[in-house]
Amino acid sequence: MKIDEEIQEKPPRPSRLESLGIRAMRATDAEAVNALANMPGYRYGTLRLPHARLEETRKWVESPTPGNIALVATYEGQIVGNGGINRFQGRRSHAASLGMGVHDDFVGRGVGSALLGEMVQVADDWLDIRRLELTVYNDNEAAIALYRKFGFEVEGRLRQFAFREGRYVDAYSMARLRA
Repeated sequence: MKIDEEIQEKPPRPSRLESLGIRAMRATDAEAVNALANMPGYRYGTLRLPHARLEETRKWVESPTPGNIALVATYEGQIVGNGGINRFQGRRSHAASLGMGVHDDFVGRGVGSALLGEMVQVADDWLDIRRLELTVYNDNEAAIALYRKFGFEVEGRLRQFAFREGRYVDAYSMARLRA
């Protein structure tokens, strides 16, 4: 069989996932979330180290910090993304940080938009968060564009923010202020 024939036999990949679901993370999601965190593309955009241990992920998933929100995106029963809102305390209780990541095979298919949209809606309509902030590597153009689409603005550059793949990389501090 020729390679061209093999490619033609594969069904076309839909660009957007119509049956994408967003729900609260469950304790039983630990294994799938750990597999997600160990994907090279997912990890590249985060501060996670390679070879995340299931025990560490299980502890994080099974013992959430009170007041924080952890979500997963699902497609046909598979976890294809996750995100979370971490509310600050005391005089910063009006603010929260957020983080998210998407399964390597589902990037560019609406998962990030759906997750971020849900997190922004929860922050605005349920938590009364006035300031949402995040950190993103400055070379992650797709993520920066997504955050801008939801009203986030760059507030500053964090030079040599993290060590990734043998070199120091910069990041942007971004925030979205709700009037």
